[in-house]
Amino acid sequence: MDTKKKDFILCITFALLLTGGFLLCMFMPKEQYLVSERRMLNPMPKLSAEGVWSGRFMTDFEAHTVDAFPFRDSLRRIKALTALNIFRRQDNNGVYAAEGFLASLEYPMNEASLTRAGERFRYICEKYLTDENKVYISVIPDKNCFLASQSGHLSMDYVDFEKQMADKAYFAEYIQISDLLERDDYYKTDTHWRQEKITDVAQRLAQTMGASLSQDYEIHTLEQDFYGVYHGQAALPLPPDKLLYVTGEDINNCKAYNWQEKKEMPVYDMEKAAGLDPYEMFLSGSLSLLTIENPNTRTDKKLIMFRDSFGSSIAPLLISGYSQITLVDIRYIHPDYLGQFVDFESCDVLFLYSTLVLNHSDTIK
Repeated sequence: MDTKKKDFILCITFALLLTGGFLLCMFMPKEQYLVSERRMLNPMPKLSAEGVWSGRFMTDFEAHTVDAFPFRDSLRRIKALTALNIFRRQDNNGVYAAEGFLASLEYPMNEASLTRAGERFRYICEKYLTDENKVYISVIPDKNCFLASQSGHLSMDYVDFEKQMADKAYFAEYIQISDLLERDDYYKTDTHWRQEKITDVAQRLAQTMGASLSQDYEIHTLEQDFYGVYHGQAALPLPPDKLLYVTGEDINNCKAYNWQEKKEMPVYDMEKAAGLDPYEMFLSGSLSLLTIENPNTRTDKKLIMFRDSFGSSIAPLLISGYSQITLVDIRYIHPDYLGQFVDFESCDVLFLYSTLVLNHSDTIK
């Protein structure tokens, strides 16, 4: 075959590939929600002279084509395996695999962020609390604490992190829980800790705050597989987790109220358990303000917990020690509005946050 024929065939093949790719991008059915990444597809932008002139149309069009590219998840998986196994990269999209676990790189420690978190917590105490309130704070280490340094990834000094946070929240009694935690207390494919593994953490928190817990628990396994947030981000072919949850007499009988939607809600939302993020079954996920009432209470103690998503799974374990627990997420509600909904009188107050939030406290209002 002469050179002209080879060049002709090459040009035709390239043109067919471009045309086929274009037609697939334009007409292949597209999911509006990217399940693997838990976000909406970037929409096709509307063509307008203003959009073209400003450059916004091409920027939005590029974002759309990247999301709508045919066989995107398969290609992302090939890219991840190639990057890790051939080019020996230590992470993919900021997520790394170690000992069968997935974790997101969290480095370095942001001292300014810890200072800001401490100031926001102090603002709440000065605005709403009196000497009658007992105030506590505790830090939940992320999985990097147990994985990063052992696997050769950059890692914060978590001992120093806790010390600095305790110093910046000098107005609260610090409760250490990191010594009770280990790698296996976390899901392999997700950020969060496993509820059935943290009963000892709940016990220490309650004991330090002067509450007594009933630990007559029964553990159940959710039938649906649990693909955590890191599974889609890493794009690696790893097996799913199994999600377990804990019940007991107090948990079964308590009542929860969602102030955000002004309705009663279950402690374990089984509709969300069957959804895209089964971890949201714990107190219906990220809600700004909710209250749990314990009708079987053996005490008049009340607790107000300022928390992130980790708090959703530990709060049910604490309810047997209280008549009422109020959960507040100040990532979604400004502290200035709390006086309209929350009665702070004679309540214990716990600030329970993960290092992931404290190290990025700009999310806190």
